[in-house]
Amino acid sequence: MTLVLLPGMMCDGRLFQHMPHNRCLDISQHDTVEALASDVLRNTPETFALAGLSMGGIVAMEVIRQAPERVTRLCLMDTNCEAETEQIKAMRQPQIDKAMAGKLDSVMRDEMKPNYLANGQRRGEVLDLCMEMALDLGPDVFARQSAALRDRPDQKKTLVNWDKPTLILTGAEDRLCPLHRHELMAELMPQATLTIIQDAGHLPTLERPIETHAALERWLEE
Repeated sequence: MTLVLLPGMMCDGRLFQHMPHNRCLDISQHDTVEALASDVLRNTPETFALAGLSMGGIVAMEVIRQAPERVTRLCLMDTNCEAETEQIKAMRQPQIDKAMAGKLDSVMRDEMKPNYLANGQRRGEVLDLCMEMALDLGPDVFARQSAALRDRPDQKKTLVNWDKPTLILTGAEDRLCPLHRHELMAELMPQATLTIIQDAGHLPTLERPIETHAALERWLEE
């Protein structure tokens, strides 16, 4: 069974560099979650296992809304099933404007990256990789992904209607998508397993790769 991985905002396949036997898809070419999910479905086998982290999880939920019969099992990592809050919406356009004015590194360094990670030995290394991925993707991708997140639909009904094997995974110290968001998703999907990765923040695939990979392996074997 093919495992398809969807990365977070301003991330690429390097987010999953410690996850063997995977296929990471690009989710940077459209400015709506609906179009990104349709693109995933055009570029995947007839059936596949699906895992997404952060924005990748948001796109994954739209994939199972559009074509639940094609996904055999679902993993949602450090993500949010609800629509954007008005408070966060208001922050998006100023960030887009800064990025498009040549200040993407400043936006990532000062406004986004501090929320990503737990304190730990690998924090500096992982933050540097995050900046590298973001600058490689560039301001146009930042603008499209910001718009997609800003206008995303609420997916609680989608999750209520989903009944296949599901892993909900989060770093214990994720401040961007806190634990209560994952507890909500677990309540909506009684069949789901909630796994909390200690000493990790928003990017457990990089912060605690061994523990995260072990959790994904258990999910794939269910």
